[in-house]
Amino acid sequence: MQRRNFIRNTGLTIAGLALANQQLAAAFFNQPAYKIKMLTDHIGVFTERGGTILFYMAKKDIVVVDAQFPDTAQHLIDELKKKSDNPFHLLINTHHHGDHTAGNIAFKDLVPHVLAHANSLTNQKNVAVKNKSEDKQLYPDLTYIDTWSEKVGKEKISMHYFGAGHTNGDSFVHFEHSNIVHVGDLLFNRRHPFVDKTAGADMGSWVTVLDKAISTFDSKTQFVCGHSGDGYDIVTTSADLKAFGDYLGNVLKLVESELKAGKTKEEILKNKTIPGSDEWKGDGINRPLEAAYIELTSKP
Repeated sequence: MQRRNFIRNTGLTIAGLALANQQLAAAFFNQPAYKIKMLTDHIGVFTERGGTILFYMAKKDIVVVDAQFPDTAQHLIDELKKKSDNPFHLLINTHHHGDHTAGNIAFKDLVPHVLAHANSLTNQKNVAVKNKSEDKQLYPDLTYIDTWSEKVGKEKISMHYFGAGHTNGDSFVHFEHSNIVHVGDLLFNRRHPFVDKTAGADMGSWVTVLDKAISTFDSKTQFVCGHSGDGYDIVTTSADLKAFGDYLGNVLKLVESELKAGKTKEEILKNKTIPGSDEWKGDGINRPLEAAYIELTSKP
């Protein structure tokens, strides 16, 4: 009798665990792939696939910085519509790369203006023509050269261009009241960066650009970056900008020393670490090494 009860109870327990596991699995798969994190009552970040999106929900308007891809941008739009009936006022692009601008098209007929640096617009058009994807673009209709600003709700939103870096058209987007800056791909937090030499990237200038940002903003500024390495946040500080600037400098130093030692490009690309910047690990080290090689060997 006891054995029968044991078997019966064990069976019920196993069945219960199986049901619980099914429910957990269902709950897991029903969770959206994207995440929204609020940095203030009105400013948040959206992550799913591609570069980080920042959004600002003002009293009467919504401003979005970067757009990822059409499907992920739509996820953000749907979520923001659940929270507010306010119209989209402005979409800003930090630079032209597809993981930041392909989603622009999802905002067509929703937002009256798209804003970016003038070089970013040129780069976006050039890439679209090359890829024959012009029909999939929503290009910026507003551009600037050095600085731009507009008051939206409580925030004064300012755009700054300090020179070539990740491309020749990267912007810092400063929400001054909250002291939050979206830096786009000017900071890869503990992740080896893509350096787009086809769009005017310059690693030496990039170091100077980051130094300028550190002196322009302050120690309390929150910086939102486009990408981060495993275990690292996309919300960073000026110390992270300084560390990334040091990393870029260390890449250039490494490649320069290898060139002086007579190493070939293939030999240089075999390096697995950047001396002095051990926190930058994982795949992709060949990207900055090759960019540094091109930069150093093309100079007179």
